[in-house]
Amino acid sequence: MLESISLKSIFFLDIETVPQSPSFGQLDETMQKLWEYRIHRFKPEEAPLADYYFEKAGVYAEFGKTICISLGFFAANPETGDEQFRVKSFYSHDEKQLLTDFLTLLSRYTDASDRYICGHNIKEFDIPFLCRRAMVLGLPIPKILDTTTARPWEIKHIDTMHLWRFGDYRNYTSLHLLTTVLGIPSPKNDMEGSEVAAVYWNTQNIERISQYCQADVVAIARIMQHFKQQNTLTNEQIIYVK
Repeated sequence: MLESISLKSIFFLDIETVPQSPSFGQLDETMQKLWEYRIHRFKPEEAPLADYYFEKAGVYAEFGKTICISLGFFAANPETGDEQFRVKSFYSHDEKQLLTDFLTLLSRYTDASDRYICGHNIKEFDIPFLCRRAMVLGLPIPKILDTTTARPWEIKHIDTMHLWRFGDYRNYTSLHLLTTVLGIPSPKNDMEGSEVAAVYWNTQNIERISQYCQADVVAIARIMQHFKQQNTLTNEQIIYVK
């Protein structure tokens, strides 16, 4: 499959999400009860409910929100023709505006073209999360994201975690681990995913989070180059677009 897909036809994607509220106590009574019901099978008995909400709510679209989406794509330098990798982030405290901007751009570049989206664990997290949050906020879901009526061969999603599984569906390999074993620079130098909620709610430093998200996108692109047995990106080839 990968042999027939050009890297220039792929959008590389990563998102960052956090709990909708900075604390469990700020949820209304109904949502508190629904959260307890949602996680009662997973929460360790010794874990305080409020702490578990802050640690885990960001991965559930019903209790979390999107704060950053980063996209990367390969393109030729318009002046020299040399290969570049361009990275752009959408980030905001206003989730509806953030998703509107991102989904508008995605529709513009994918609805009428043979594009793919690639990410790590994108099939089980990023894409379902984005679609659910778009639905909650009343936003249209671009064709490339919506798999509800698509035939399997029409789905244009490439998941580096699934590629690494080689059919072993019990396996979960983190992006940090995969980059390490493949000899690719780790994107986890500044923070880990588990720290995003604290950085967001305690410091409001969303720009730092966007830089972390961009590093993940670069790492995913380098993994795909490794899978296709191509030379990996140099830092000089990466262009960060405002």
